[in-house]
Amino acid sequence: MVPYNVQAAAWQESWDRQQMAYLPDREERFAALLDTVDAVTDGHPQTVLDLAGGTGSISLRVLHRFPRATTTLLDVDPVLLSIARASLDERTAIVTADLRTPDWSTALPHHDYDAVLTATALHWLHPDRLAALYAEIRHILRPGGVFINVDHMPDEGLPTLNEKLGDRERTRRDARYATGAVLSWEAWWDHVAKDPTLGPLIQQRKQIFEGGHANSEDRTVTWHLNALRTAEFSEVGTVWRGARDAAVTAIR
Repeated sequence: MVPYNVQAAAWQESWDRQQMAYLPDREERFAALLDTVDAVTDGHPQTVLDLAGGTGSISLRVLHRFPRATTTLLDVDPVLLSIARASLDERTAIVTADLRTPDWSTALPHHDYDAVLTATALHWLHPDRLAALYAEIRHILRPGGVFINVDHMPDEGLPTLNEKLGDRERTRRDARYATGAVLSWEAWWDHVAKDPTLGPLIQQRKQIFEGGHANSEDRTVTWHLNALRTAEFSEVGTVWRGARDAAVTAIR
């Protein structure tokens, strides 16, 4: 039998490849997150919250770049958390909590993070809940700490171009699926279902997400920036832009 930590590394690779079918510039956005954390902390972050962190993609990259840092990974998906637990070491505290509820932060080990980072995850929240979450995130940052959310955030000034960019992305992605270059989202979960460790968690996952997700993908970058200003961050802006996606950033 393959050791589970070896299996977890393979699942991480599989997850990364599947995600890159949606996000060809995925590593660029991660680099933007880390560069911003580097600037805010003068290269020495101590505590980073990996929000809706899934398998630990952000935590793994944070700890590689900043070996003396610690991270907290928070998510509610039992499958992805299982992969994260097998992939990360003692520098990461793994927390199960649901961002759809306002008491999620009570599960955190502390409330004075240097940085809160999230990528391609919060668009599953209802817009009203997401706006409230932004205010809640401000309260768990230290003064001067940074929050970055990189996600689907179209520029409302380019509606025609956004549509064309979306069509182009889908065409390229479908071609990669058709040739077997990468797994689709659905095919990836089919593999999970067959795994002796992860497969039994599928039913638990279905119960957690019963009724499906909300979808805030149509929230523009301006919507996000205004929501962060309403949450009373001291500075708000963007640190990265890629086609229809952006990294909105806020300083407490």
